[in-house]
Amino acid sequence: MPHHSWPPEEFPHLDEDTCEVTSEASRRYNCIAWAAGEDFRCWWPDSMGIGYWPLGVLRAEIVDAFVQAYQALGYELCYEGGLEAGLEKIAIFGIAQQDGSVAPTHAALQLESGEWTSKLGPFEDIRHMIVEAVNGPVYGRVVCFMSRPRR
Repeated sequence: MPHHSWPPEEFPHLDEDTCEVTSEASRRYNCIAWAAGEDFRCWWPDSMGIGYWPLGVLRAEIVDAFVQAYQALGYELCYEGGLEAGLEKIAIFGIAQQDGSVAPTHAALQLESGEWTSKLGPFEDIRHMIVEAVNGPVYGRVVCFMSRPRR
């Protein structure tokens, strides 16, 4: 695997057998934007209005707000992340909180090959064989999948 800059303990399932680095590290955009098809700004529903967030979508760090943000792009909730002809899928990740809620942490986009692509925080973009490859202490696990017709 080409050089990567993320701490291995943050992504324990990523190695040369499970992923390939596909870009240089960048802080210009984040994983939520990357899954939405953008690489020029960060998407985040911060209360200060610093990150981009779709107009009319609740600006809150809750899974429902992330679902609504991707619904604004034509995605709808679906049951699983398997490859389906004609559909483009995303996975939204989250970590369970002490109060039982789930904090959204990450989004990944499924490629036409069935592999997935993720932007790892301020680090590189990667292509990973299975969506669960980015599970771990930073992103938790997939909490929902969404799909739309592939463009």
